[in-house]
Amino acid sequence: MFPALMITRDPDYRAAWTQLAESDLPEGEVDVRVRYSSLNYKDALALTGKGPVVRTFPLVAGIDFAGEVLADSSGRFAPGDEVILNGWGAGERYWGGLAARARVPAAWLVKKPGGLNLRDTMALGTAGYTAALAVGALQRNGVRPQDGEIVVSGANGGVGGFALALLAALGYRSVALTRRTQETDYLCRVLGAADVMDAAEYAQAGKPLSSERWAGGIDSLGSHTLANICAATRYGGTVAACGLAQGMDFPATVAPFILRGVQLAGIDSVMRPLPVREQAWQMLAQCLGGSPVLGQAARTIAPDEVLPAAEAMMAGRLQGRVVVDMG
Repeated sequence: MFPALMITRDPDYRAAWTQLAESDLPEGEVDVRVRYSSLNYKDALALTGKGPVVRTFPLVAGIDFAGEVLADSSGRFAPGDEVILNGWGAGERYWGGLAARARVPAAWLVKKPGGLNLRDTMALGTAGYTAALAVGALQRNGVRPQDGEIVVSGANGGVGGFALALLAALGYRSVALTRRTQETDYLCRVLGAADVMDAAEYAQAGKPLSSERWAGGIDSLGSHTLANICAATRYGGTVAACGLAQGMDFPATVAPFILRGVQLAGIDSVMRPLPVREQAWQMLAQCLGGSPVLGQAARTIAPDEVLPAAEAMMAGRLQGRVVVDMG
């Protein structure tokens, strides 16, 4: 028997820890002993029932996990291999990582790269992985450190914070876009931002084109912020869009794209193919392995603290990444 955080609807929506047997696990090729998971905003929505995240019931919550392979019928992994899972609908359509055991398809797993321990991978979690995908998109589109400043919105969030740290490690000069300008010291000294800009400047409707400032951008807000970043991006620059915290709308014109050749790169973290996932995790290991950022950006909680932490996250009382030690 092992503990799992199960979401049910019979008929009332409920999340509670329960004990499961190995025979309860879903179909899959790889059995994993889960060592760490994390608490993401999507997890908090699912656990509190405040967002339409869960698609099937009953469901084990948790959109990511890290652990050790117990058995693999596909032959891709050996017992003891350390692996990571992000996305693929885990914690939404399929059983996820807030349990001591998991069984998943081999194609969903990435072997943990050297330079990171299992706790580190969940300190990064889906937020760090998404940040690496966004930075990788800038690189693939030819945005180089010498080309100019990179603006990062939502800089105090998980994706934004890790994006700043990655950019600094890779030699880029970044500007943190945030409403919490009182945290300038942390954004610059710890995460590596070169400067901080008040997010209010980009939060309202702006011009179709602004003065060219940014060589690129990483945006997790959407709406007016994304539109204003695109409008101020230099000729040939790239903006990576990976979130909608401000809104799903995109009140922009085609001017930046047809007059300046700006490229808008969409970042999906759920269904990315394995080679792209592996590249992202290699970047995280090379740039942030052993970094004090991982210790300062995340705190570790026990399983019985997850449900109160989810409520606190939804109420805006929880800051930083939350790692769940599954033991």
